[in-house]
Amino acid sequence: MNETICFYALLVGVFLLAGVVKGVTGMGLPTVAMGLLGGALSPVAAASMLFIPTFVTNAWQLLSGPSVGQIARRLWPMMLAVVIATLGAAALLVRVDRDVSRAALGAALMVYAGYALLAPVLRVPVQRERWLGPLVGAMSGVVTGATGVFVMPAVPYLQSLGLQRDELVQALGLAFTVSTISLTTGLVLHGAFGVQQLGLSALAVVPSLAGMWLGQVIRQRISARVFRACFLGFLLLLGLELVLRSWW
Repeated sequence: MNETICFYALLVGVFLLAGVVKGVTGMGLPTVAMGLLGGALSPVAAASMLFIPTFVTNAWQLLSGPSVGQIARRLWPMMLAVVIATLGAAALLVRVDRDVSRAALGAALMVYAGYALLAPVLRVPVQRERWLGPLVGAMSGVVTGATGVFVMPAVPYLQSLGLQRDELVQALGLAFTVSTISLTTGLVLHGAFGVQQLGLSALAVVPSLAGMWLGQVIRQRISARVFRACFLGFLLLLGLELVLRSWW
């Protein structure tokens, strides 16, 4: 009984915190949730719980602006590559040893946090998007399928396209929505997603939305730059902890 209460308390706390991060930064819910849950559960179980809260929050983010059609037409080759690669790579998350998956998840978090903290902002010329978009999409799909984390290298690539702020928010919403659906479909195809995970995933929606609201309130009162630095530092330490834990 106590273990059950602790589990549900963990679930609520993780998705509340992940929602706060998304409310402040516009991203990070699956990254934070996957990282924190990955320390207590198998990566497959953690990824299964992300479906509904991630889909709801990112679909909301995608549809909240005026440029959905334009963004989709520009990014569809990348999104198609994300779908194909994620469906294929989901087998890694299901079949690879739990410690290996946890180490891969930790490494992905560290790479993203380190890149975001240290790397300069790049600009991709429009004429290169035709071939670079699908390549980045395929690479992102492999990382998503293997670790359950959606950020690398899709987020840095989208940030390099010179999109306006609202367009970038919608592009990120599109990428995360497509990745979420693709990953969940891959887990279903490999028999790793069931009714129990769907119920827990639905339960996580409420703390996720509450956290997003709280994060939006916080965003009005603190420096976004300071919060971002703290968030990335947290991801770096969390990734390191997951990598080290897989060796113990």
